Amino acid sequence: MSNQTNAFNPNFSGAFWLRWLLIVLCLFLAAIVLRAAVPPRPIELGPQQTALTTNPKMGVHTRLTDEVEPWKVKRTLEMVRQMGAPWIVEYFPWAYREPLPGFFDWSHSDLVINHANRQGLKVIARLGFVPEWARPTDSASSFLLPERRPDFADYVQAFVNRYGDRIAAVIIWNEPNLALEWGFQPIDPEGYTELLKLSYQQVQASNYPNVPVLGGALAPTLAPPGSDQAMNDLIYLQRMLDAGAGEAMDGLAAHAYGWSFPADDPPQPDLINFRRTELLRQMLVDNGYPHMPIYITEGGWNDHPRWTRAVKPAQRIEYTIQAYELVESWPWAKTAALWAFRYPWPARTYLDYFTFVTPEFDPKPIYFEIQRYSRGEVSESSSDVNHK
Repeated sequence: MSNQTNAFNPNFSGAFWLRWLLIVLCLFLAAIVLRAAVPPRPIELGPQQTALTTNPKMGVHTRLTDEVEPWKVKRTLEMVRQMGAPWIVEYFPWAYREPLPGFFDWSHSDLVINHANRQGLKVIARLGFVPEWARPTDSASSFLLPERRPDFADYVQAFVNRYGDRIAAVIIWNEPNLALEWGFQPIDPEGYTELLKLSYQQVQASNYPNVPVLGGALAPTLAPPGSDQAMNDLIYLQRMLDAGAGEAMDGLAAHAYGWSFPADDPPQPDLINFRRTELLRQMLVDNGYPHMPIYITEGGWNDHPRWTRAVKPAQRIEYTIQAYELVESWPWAKTAALWAFRYPWPARTYLDYFTFVTPEFDPKPIYFEIQRYSRGEVSESSSDVNHK
């Protein structure tokens, strides 16, 4: 009698369905947990490739540092090769590789370098970014005290010991002539040169002492004397050389942005343009280093429709091809790795207009035109630019 009553009891029916709902929910959550626990299927390296190009000095600055999905790393590097660029510059932050003193996590750098090598690309490794354990609390990630410089040099050695036969060069720091990149400390060419010397010594003592060490990577700037934000790159380089940097680097890394000027615009000390690199070259010659090569590790043009330093998309194509042709003609230049091939996500600023490929892997017109150039095809965009 009581069972029949319960069968038609609305409270009993509600409790029954609530239990079933909880069971289904638990099963759903368990499926999510199990799926997360199963590691993703590894992305195969694939067969060995070669970057085919008519200009072996072509390069791009990739930005895979924050790209976490292996298939996206592989696809980015495939597209670099398919565009015809044999060189890349990639950033390998000290803080990511050595999060605790003496504890190294090489998983992401292994991923990037293994795929780059398999695509037939030459990797220039940019090293920097101070871990929290090596700097004061609340300081900038570019803040490095003098007493911590040997720790950074140790990281350089550890990196070279692991990848020495798979990389083309290492860059020591980035744009140290900017306060932003020097931890907002007083800009110090002599201090940077000390860091360069320590790093060079550690590479010489590594298992791969022939890996080229690149110094400089200076931001092109016309900052006035006494500025607390930046130091003129020509003045900075001279002070580096006066402090002995020429004996502590195998090449000079240079940043060559053209801004609104064509690539062939003549160099002038009071002007930022692509050929400003020639002024750096002349300084090396004048200081007794005529055989030291220059690697352009950043540079290029931006085609944002409203940014004051940008150019039109067709002009950007023309100037970029001009730049690659110029660098090919400079016997003292190793490569021009222009900024930037692709970002992992949109910056939603003018920075997005430096790229060759969107975050979704959609090639921009400049990608196809550079690809045509690398194959030796005539580019209509480079010969008939709409300047209107």
